[in-house]
Amino acid sequence: MTVLYEDNHIIAVSKTCNEIVQGDKTGDTPLSEIVKQYIKVKYDKPGEVFLGVTHRLDRPTTGVVLFARTSKALARLNDMFKSHEQIRKTYWAIVQGQPKEQEGRLVDYLKKNEAQNKSYIVAKGTKEAKEAILSYKTLAVGDHYSLLEVNLETGRHHQIRCQLAAIGCPIKGDLKYGAKRSNPDGGISLHARQIAFVHPVSKQDIVITAPVPEEKIWKDLEHIVSKEEYNY
Repeated sequence: MTVLYEDNHIIAVSKTCNEIVQGDKTGDTPLSEIVKQYIKVKYDKPGEVFLGVTHRLDRPTTGVVLFARTSKALARLNDMFKSHEQIRKTYWAIVQGQPKEQEGRLVDYLKKNEAQNKSYIVAKGTKEAKEAILSYKTLAVGDHYSLLEVNLETGRHHQIRCQLAAIGCPIKGDLKYGAKRSNPDGGISLHARQIAFVHPVSKQDIVITAPVPEEKIWKDLEHIVSKEEYNY
């Protein structure tokens, strides 16, 4: 486990593709329990350690996950996440091919199929459908894959995975949404790159960035982005 940020009220860690944020039917130890144990040992805390889950990432997704260490921070962060305006989450996605447009804003209506644990784009007005909005920008283009930056305006089930697949750019390794082959580690190439927000207690501006996975394709595409940013 890699800790990206911590103070008395919050802690952010970098999630790997095989970790779950909260316990589920698999019985695997969730990231929340690993973080609790870390806090208990580091600060020599007796008894049960408080840790609030403020948001989740799909199991095959990597990147930054934010937890609350106090009930005050948890309540305020929960309100902030519900608004979708006070917290800015930026994702990086490696996708097959490249979008027709260098950047764009996607507005769709998604409906979740519970039995398949999969979301589908449906017509506006469909029963139980929810509006899904994201914007994307192409950061780097390789031989077979592209790196996109994605910002969410809504938070729907499998939203990024479903909407990018719908424009012909399924996420690398995401067999459920049309990728040609799986990734060796069983994950998908979707990374919660950054989270930016006003601290729920101190009111300071906080920006937390998670390093990309160690795979060669991630490093190669990140290097292209760095070269363009700094004009090397």
